[in-house]
Amino acid sequence: MAVKQGAGALGGASPSLARAWWLAARPQTLAAGVAPVLLGTALAAADGRARRGCAVAAVVTALLLQVGTNFANDLFDFENGADTGERLGPARAVAAGWISTAQMRVGTALAFGGAAVTGSFLVAAGGWPFALLGVLAVGAGLAYTAGPWPLAYHGLGDVTVFVFFGLVAVAGSYAAQAQELSLRVLAAAVPSAALVTAILVVNNLRDVETDACAGKRTLAVRLGRAATGVYYAGLVALAYGALAVLVRYGELGLPALLPFATLPAALRTARTVRACSDGPLLNGALVATARLHAVFTLLLALGVLA
Repeated sequence: MAVKQGAGALGGASPSLARAWWLAARPQTLAAGVAPVLLGTALAAADGRARRGCAVAAVVTALLLQVGTNFANDLFDFENGADTGERLGPARAVAAGWISTAQMRVGTALAFGGAAVTGSFLVAAGGWPFALLGVLAVGAGLAYTAGPWPLAYHGLGDVTVFVFFGLVAVAGSYAAQAQELSLRVLAAAVPSAALVTAILVVNNLRDVETDACAGKRTLAVRLGRAATGVYYAGLVALAYGALAVLVRYGELGLPALLPFATLPAALRTARTVRACSDGPLLNGALVATARLHAVFTLLLALGVLA
């Protein structure tokens, strides 16, 4: 998932090359790739099916896919004209001139190539379905902002994130270890999928004007600010509502309600998102949403294991 983090603008002192690559990887987004895998592992462990080697391979693969997607987004948003000095987010590595387009192409290839290498352990454990899943994941990471019909530019970024960084991340990591999949596991992935999508929604809400000018027709651009705020609140409601239903009908035990401890913070952030259009405030809401997703998902993993 390619999410613009923090606040800032183009310009200022250039970082070292190593720090430029670190910033291009967008470290604040990396928990969004890891936490769902940990949830899938917790579900497998609760069923007595966890496999340490597969779990480690799934975490590393998820991280590399996240970084590769972020690198690709940095590169192709620049080439598509979406990253300019008018953005409310931080300087982007290619747009700021810290990393050349050629270097970023190499970095993107290395990240996705590394994901293919670590993912091969999952293929060895689970067979051809995981090879297909890996191809689709890399394809989605590239097609998010690249190609003749980039997904993010046509309002499909949200569904891509919900599926690959939510459902697939949880269910795939479970299946790699348990060698099977159930509707229960897919249902348990929905709360995390909803909140990881909410991260993207805040990001796109902040950038509505600049994305619209660049022809990047995200779902936030299509819906407008007011409706996007309602949409964000709906995703938050889906996360907590789906969890409550899972516990109510016995698919998860009572300890799985542990993430409800984050509800006050979720409500505060939802109010901020619905009420404001100020860039710095939305940057804060973006960080808060990323934190909410990570803490909620990790608490759910702990509740599953309890």
